Amino acid sequence: MPQIFPKALNPIARVIVLSLPIIAASTGVGLAAFYRSSYATGVGETPPQPVAFSHAHHVGQLGIDCRYCHTSVEISGSANVPPTKTCMNCHQQIWQGADLLEPVRASYKNNTPIEWNRVYNLPHYAYFNHSIHVAKGVGCVSCHGQLDQQNLTTQHSTLLMEWCIKCHREPEKNLRPRSEITSMTYSPATLGADQKPLTWKKSDFANFGKLPDGKENPLIGQPRPTTQKELGLLLKEEYKVRDNVTLTNCSMCHR
Repeated sequence: MPQIFPKALNPIARVIVLSLPIIAASTGVGLAAFYRSSYATGVGETPPQPVAFSHAHHVGQLGIDCRYCHTSVEISGSANVPPTKTCMNCHQQIWQGADLLEPVRASYKNNTPIEWNRVYNLPHYAYFNHSIHVAKGVGCVSCHGQLDQQNLTTQHSTLLMEWCIKCHREPEKNLRPRSEITSMTYSPATLGADQKPLTWKKSDFANFGKLPDGKENPLIGQPRPTTQKELGLLLKEEYKVRDNVTLTNCSMCHR
């Protein structure tokens, strides 16, 4: 039987055979990198909005607490978008004629909601409850970043499963007293700008303002730990955060 391919093609065949594993590995690495890239996850993206709302101005400069606008973050499965009436509580008096706020005034006048564009798009197959994270001491900064420095709201976290699992494996790294949930400047060792050591307050242990069984926690008035590790482990026990085996169970997020 005559030879189909000449011997001169043997080196080319060897190169092709040897390069196949390299091509396959490079493709896998490339796909993994793309999957985690900001292009795929949306990290750093700033969706256009009908009104150029600035958290840096309202939160960072004016000091408005997150819960003034997002009223249900402590009790609802999802963080609410404030109704136009919330905006007009202030803007009936200030900036009432600004062109920038015309969509807000039109929404209030016509009694139609403003159609904001979603910044964080959680996959439909993943279960997430906003209130339970707040109740267990996870601060706004952990997921949303330094909103007080964002002129326009930008996606801070990847929302990939590995991002969620990382926190569920070691929740103590992100736990803080409930009284400091919305603080953008909080640290375990200091309280705001005065740099005084923190002590436990009633609100640190209250469940939406109510102490369990009406009893005061013996830690109230005592100094708090000054490192995140010590504080997180204490709060993990105090807030009855489940163990990492339970928290990383598939059914925790996929129901």
